[in-house]
Amino acid sequence: MSGKKISLLELAGQFSAVLVGEDQLIHDVSSLKSANAGEICYLANAKLASSLLESSCSAVIVKNADGLPETKSYLVCNDPALVFSRVSNLFHPLPKSNGSVHASAVIADSAILGQGVEIGPNVVIEENVRIADGAQLKAGVFVGRESTIGAHSIIMPNVVIYSESEIGQDCVIHAGAVIGSDGFGNAWAGDHWERIPQIGRVIIGDCVEVGANTTIDRGALDDTVIASGVRLDNQIQIAHNVRVGRHTAIAACTGVAGSAVIGENCLIGGGVLIGGHLTITDRVTLLAASAVPSSIEESGVYASGVPIVPHNTWLKNMVHLRKLDQLAKRIRYLEKCIEQQTEQGESCDTN
Repeated sequence: MSGKKISLLELAGQFSAVLVGEDQLIHDVSSLKSANAGEICYLANAKLASSLLESSCSAVIVKNADGLPETKSYLVCNDPALVFSRVSNLFHPLPKSNGSVHASAVIADSAILGQGVEIGPNVVIEENVRIADGAQLKAGVFVGRESTIGAHSIIMPNVVIYSESEIGQDCVIHAGAVIGSDGFGNAWAGDHWERIPQIGRVIIGDCVEVGANTTIDRGALDDTVIASGVRLDNQIQIAHNVRVGRHTAIAACTGVAGSAVIGENCLIGGGVLIGGHLTITDRVTLLAASAVPSSIEESGVYASGVPIVPHNTWLKNMVHLRKLDQLAKRIRYLEKCIEQQTEQGESCDTN
């Protein structure tokens, strides 16, 4: 519970909604299933309307209140999910900097800290780092030399930011993320690998959120760039020289190989594998577990892979798959036979 109380009329005015029913004070958000009196939910699907009768919530954010139980109050709006998100942020905003610097922090003399910067326990800040006003570095954060962190960005515990990385303002980097580690650059010398220095940087724009344990590699020569407004889920691998366009969202466990370019406003599902040195245009949706070996030049929804089937069915399919080349050759032979039969009236041997 947030401790804050806001009337439904006030919420309606703030978010361009229409109040249907009694005005009430709301103190928190919740799901329909677990809500208590004084809490507000949202109805994601009209098919779930029957669950309102069992819910203890006081109010619901909906697109249309027609036919819904009169025992509840409703905020009617065009986009219930978006309004619910904004209401939730009112009750549960991101933490503000407390402006304190913990005694255990190690901060280089050449580092520049803006006003109201919060530095938590055991933070390490190297030479010539610049941290803008109101930023927060939680416990155990490491910031390498020559890096910059924008105003009001929040760096959660145990994040590692390698040297010369740039993070914009109002970003959130979640626990355990690694920004600016070396890309996978190696040259084969005949009998062993030799390391290729990775001398590019990572550039992250404004209002970017990076999930826990996600890694973003620095560029080999040019920079790896994550544009403003991007959302990266947990445990994503972004390789060297990748560029991700504005407001693209990528779900967990996706891997993006080196030098791939992803456009703006893309939606990439969990576990997607994107090959290197390819381009994905703007407004592409990739469904979960898709593999992308070549460029995508037209906006739209794409998928790959075989959906899950019972094991016995899979085994039978694999038997046929092993014979696929043989079957293809047989089809080509039969096609030629049909042509000959048409021309000469001969019969085909299909054995």
